[in-house]
Amino acid sequence: MSCLMVERCGEILFENPDQNAKCVCMLGDVRLRGQTGVPAERRGSYPFIDFRLLNNTTHSGEIGTKKKVKRLLSFQRYFHASRLLRGIIPQAPLHLLDEDYLGQARHMLSKVGMWDFDIFLFDRLTNGNSLVTLLCHLFNTHGLIHHFKLDMVTLHRFLVMVQEDYHGQNPYHNAVHAADVTQAMHCYLKEPKLASFLTPLDIMLGLLAAAAHDVDHPGVNQPFLIKTNHHLANLYQNMSVLENHHWRSTIGMLRESRLLAHLPKEMTQDIEQQLGSLILATDINRQNEFLTRLKTHLHNKDLRLEDAHDRHFMLQIALKCADICNPCRIWEMSKQWSERVCEEFYRQGDLEQKFELEISPLCNQQKDSIPSIQIGFMTYIVEPLFREWARFTGNSSLSENMLSHLAHNKAQWKSLLSKQHRRKGSTDHGGPGTEKEEQTVAEGDAP
Repeated sequence: MSCLMVERCGEILFENPDQNAKCVCMLGDVRLRGQTGVPAERRGSYPFIDFRLLNNTTHSGEIGTKKKVKRLLSFQRYFHASRLLRGIIPQAPLHLLDEDYLGQARHMLSKVGMWDFDIFLFDRLTNGNSLVTLLCHLFNTHGLIHHFKLDMVTLHRFLVMVQEDYHGQNPYHNAVHAADVTQAMHCYLKEPKLASFLTPLDIMLGLLAAAAHDVDHPGVNQPFLIKTNHHLANLYQNMSVLENHHWRSTIGMLRESRLLAHLPKEMTQDIEQQLGSLILATDINRQNEFLTRLKTHLHNKDLRLEDAHDRHFMLQIALKCADICNPCRIWEMSKQWSERVCEEFYRQGDLEQKFELEISPLCNQQKDSIPSIQIGFMTYIVEPLFREWARFTGNSSLSENMLSHLAHNKAQWKSLLSKQHRRKGSTDHGGPGTEKEEQTVAEGDAP
């Protein structure tokens, strides 16, 4: 076989069966061509980070703003990925896992509204398909498939596209994180103070935004893209660069999959705009903006959830909470997420050091410890937001549970930080550094 062409709003070209795809043309905003392809997990508009790809003038390929995305997809991944991940629904029942695993996964879904839901275990039980499996279940549970007359096969294929556009090699910003945020969003949508006012459209928007809010995340932050003159930073004029890309990528997949093609044009346009508003709200640099608005509403007691505008604002707040809820999980899961996100920070710092760039805040493994990063994040970002969320919910049992976990986890990290200082032989050495790191988080510079 000398050439394979797959039509999916574009094409995949191979010179022989043993080579990686050179170019995949799809919806989006970037064009990349490689001589030897890319690692299997790195498909999407931002492949495996290589310094040559960050400098438009030195890379031999063409990188530019286009209406159609040229995505990189390895030959091996296309031909050896499971039929489920490729979005193919077989005629006969599909059994990827044995009945024991499937039974455990089904049992977990029966408790998907519980705050101690273990997304790591669920991802293993579903063979790495936690996001697709969870969303299909939630869409059915909330009656969205029936209400919007969605085609189940089309929905499944769209969700597969979303799941596959997360980079599996990212320690933190991957499909498991998206599934975790989606499960948290489901819990928040059930809060009594909010649930009774939500329409089916609100629920679908909340779940879709949670699932796709970090799609195609490159594993580096906005300042990194800006200082390397990345085309996305230029395209979005250094404003909410990643969030704009997540949103535009999501819209591209919605249109490509034609999931909502049967709905009135005005409705689909409204859905696209509201998805953008929700995803853009996750920009950490806008934290104070949303927190101040929430405090003002709660102080004035003027939230009217019968009004679509106020409901949308609370969906934005709910998504922001879901996105940073890891410190509010039980310690065992919270610690895993903390280690994952810091590992991603450190990888960026190593890359910056390798190419003699200034190391970004919180990305220096030699100076920025996991405990100090987490303490600062909890103190300046998480606690203020979740205290106001608790006020909104009337101190619901879920809110009290989250704040209890948050206090416990912060105490755990403080204990670990003290042990680190004792091992260094000086308890005073880390004090000023820790305060500086916490302030850095407060200023919104975290990746």
